[in-house]
Amino acid sequence: MSVTSTPFVDPHRLGHVAGVPPTWVISGRGEGGPAPKRIVVGYGFWIFLLSDIVMFSALFATYSVLMDATAGGPTGEQLFNLRHVALETGCLLASSFTCGLASLALNEKNLPRYLLAMTVTCLLGGAFLALEVTEFADFVARGAGPTRSAFLSAFFTLVGCHGMHVTLGLLWALTIMAQVVAKGFRADIARRFLCFSLFWHALDIIWVGLFTVVYLLGAGA
Repeated sequence: MSVTSTPFVDPHRLGHVAGVPPTWVISGRGEGGPAPKRIVVGYGFWIFLLSDIVMFSALFATYSVLMDATAGGPTGEQLFNLRHVALETGCLLASSFTCGLASLALNEKNLPRYLLAMTVTCLLGGAFLALEVTEFADFVARGAGPTRSAFLSAFFTLVGCHGMHVTLGLLWALTIMAQVVAKGFRADIARRFLCFSLFWHALDIIWVGLFTVVYLLGAGA
């Protein structure tokens, strides 16, 4: 005799709903069934992003405490070039916009538009990284490396951690582009792109806070 044909006895009415067949309890599923995998993956990735934001919050707090600990070395007002940083910011914010265009193209299954938008996103992200590496090299050449003071240690750690995330995001974007070209707009690839877009937009939000707290306040100090 199959399991579904066996009467289900629930004397304490644990999990039993009036009018619902006993096989509902045996199956272990709710009335609407399990949540779609797209929802489950998105929810789990939001939890990851929140943990990442907690880490950046700790780095922001550390920088805020140490921003005046220059040990007689250069300060942010002496080092930061706001025009240079504004160009970095423009590249990253524009890449977030093109990432949104790629998301629309993916929903429409338009391969040429998707590849174009993702290519521009990667180019803008690469330009951001190139500008950041140039800034770091300039600081080191002027004797303002990460070991010069606690302020600079906190600065390089915070900004460098964000730059590392952007680098990983670019590698992720290139991987997804290759998967779309090889396998098409499959559901699992669409879920991966959803996670990537959440990650990329989160990096933009973190950079806006970083630009305000580190560069604007530092240059105005």
